[in-house]
Amino acid sequence: MAEVVSPVPGAGRREPGEVGRARGPPVADPGAALSPQGEIIEGCRLPVLRRNQDNEDEWPLAEILSVKDISGRKLFYVHYIDFNKRLDEWVTQERLDLKKIQFPKKEAKTPTKNGLPGSRPGSPEREVKRKVEVVSPATPVPSETAPASVFPQNGSARRAVAAQPGRKRKSNCLGTDEDSQDSSDGIPSAPRMTGSLVSDRSHDDIVTRMKNIECIELGRHRLKPWYFSPYPQELTTLPVLYLCEFCLKYGRSLKCLQRHLTKCDLRHPPGNEIYRKGTISFFEIDGRKNKSYSQNLCLLAKCFLDHKTLYYDTDPFLFYVMTEYDCKGFHIVGYFSKEKESTEDYNVACILTLPPYQRRGYGKLLIEFSYELSKVEGKTGTPEKPLSDLGLLSYRSYWSQTILEILMGLKSESGERPQITINEISEITSIKKEDVISTLQYLNLINYYKGQYILTLSEDIVDGHERAMLKRLLRIDSKCLHFTPKDWSKRGKW
Repeated sequence: MAEVVSPVPGAGRREPGEVGRARGPPVADPGAALSPQGEIIEGCRLPVLRRNQDNEDEWPLAEILSVKDISGRKLFYVHYIDFNKRLDEWVTQERLDLKKIQFPKKEAKTPTKNGLPGSRPGSPEREVKRKVEVVSPATPVPSETAPASVFPQNGSARRAVAAQPGRKRKSNCLGTDEDSQDSSDGIPSAPRMTGSLVSDRSHDDIVTRMKNIECIELGRHRLKPWYFSPYPQELTTLPVLYLCEFCLKYGRSLKCLQRHLTKCDLRHPPGNEIYRKGTISFFEIDGRKNKSYSQNLCLLAKCFLDHKTLYYDTDPFLFYVMTEYDCKGFHIVGYFSKEKESTEDYNVACILTLPPYQRRGYGKLLIEFSYELSKVEGKTGTPEKPLSDLGLLSYRSYWSQTILEILMGLKSESGERPQITINEISEITSIKKEDVISTLQYLNLINYYKGQYILTLSEDIVDGHERAMLKRLLRIDSKCLHFTPKDWSKRGKW
């Protein structure tokens, strides 16, 4: 989105709540590197030298996931603790602070009862269950159907909206903390079995934790993958994996790609073009009718999405691919997928803007298009959780701008403050009510005044919104959309 945003500049920026990083210029001592067995082993933790976004040296704590020997020189694959996995890399021994090495401890055996493994007293599952039973404090939130009105605050606010008091906050309302969007009730949900692309992280192993593709050539771009993707094993040893940018088929060499291009007739994604404005087009692709393309798209997307898993059964999904047109054809910019039938009002399963096109407004354009489809369908929608860190930023930004645009466009009648309800905001924007409430809380707009809930827009928020909208040049034009929703429940097996 994630969705979604650029990886490299600032990719190592510390997230809120991250632990401090080991710093300083430790000197490597080869003798300290040896375990009782005489070598550095997988699972060791120690500070590793890296450059941050300010081009400064730092020594964050890292875990060694794998060791390999190339021409007598050892390389170590490290994961930086509390950093995103896309920063994982192979390093030489010179970058390891061997004086502070921590060897892995042997796992304690789980006690058994009647021959069956027992659960630990403090297991995460028990903690989650306890959280479910706890009822949130009686913090009121605005009613979904009460009218809103303008209210000045100390002369510094430009607009405000009031809502009905007296409703207590339910435990499933979204909060304003950093993880509030990852799950509608704050509790990690188990992967669904009806085609959901949410990854079950409990089955991660050492193979899927490591990037397996060195580089991908897609058209005129070379992409450096962030995460593992299940391409065929024989392709993972290649320095470059070559993809046809129109059908996304992969080859092991440039010669293979050139031979394929003489036979490939596609100059755009398969499926129906349902939107075109200027050079931007959207194609709707049925995962059942275009199975090969959909699977290749999922393989490519998995290189940049860590929170989703790949299913080769693409039948339950529709894929909406955004392209940019030039004289050579329609070049893929990004895409999102959605289930043909979603029982949980999801209008996006996976969303991705490819790295060469990030930080150019395409992520918000993808999100806006997904909600435009929801408007035509007459539904409210929400993205499937959990969102990636970059997807979460993009969705929060889109929700904030869209809701502020609605509130600032309200006009007073007969001198009275303009009024609107949360339900009305949801119907106008097709954003799910829970996402509207969480966004208002995230923006800290809700205030309690004389028995009413007032949504106060300060001068800073209004000015910041106006500046952001001046930069947002790419927008969806509903007049250019040619889309007829289908009732998939009446179409048998699609």
